Amino acid sequence: MTSAAGFSSYTAFCYLIASMGLQMLWSFGLACLDIYALRRKRDLQNPVLVSLFVVGDWVTAMLSLAAACSSAGVVVLYAKDLNFCRPQNNLACHSFEVSVILAFITWLLIAVSSHVMFWILASV
Repeated sequence: MTSAAGFSSYTAFCYLIASMGLQMLWSFGLACLDIYALRRKRDLQNPVLVSLFVVGDWVTAMLSLAAACSSAGVVVLYAKDLNFCRPQNNLACHSFEVSVILAFITWLLIAVSSHVMFWILASV
């Protein structure tokens, strides 16, 4: 999305970039915490800590879904309904469509992770 020219003039696309950036930071933080726990041979099955993970995963999942849906709405409006992409070749509508598809795939994986974290919380 960021490599396509003109993405910054649409709020939905900026929101998608911000949401996926937040998701990347959250996932990187969890990966670092997992590596730390594996190296120190510590257990992360603390109910308070797992509750924090569940809330963080659900928040990032909802933000990612909202960003993907709003970006998909803009892409469908401009590419299919208004035929806005044909006369303006400077817009990379194909890149926007691919980015939205990848955002939905990312959201699907985040939703699975959130669901698993919820069941881990239930077992703690």
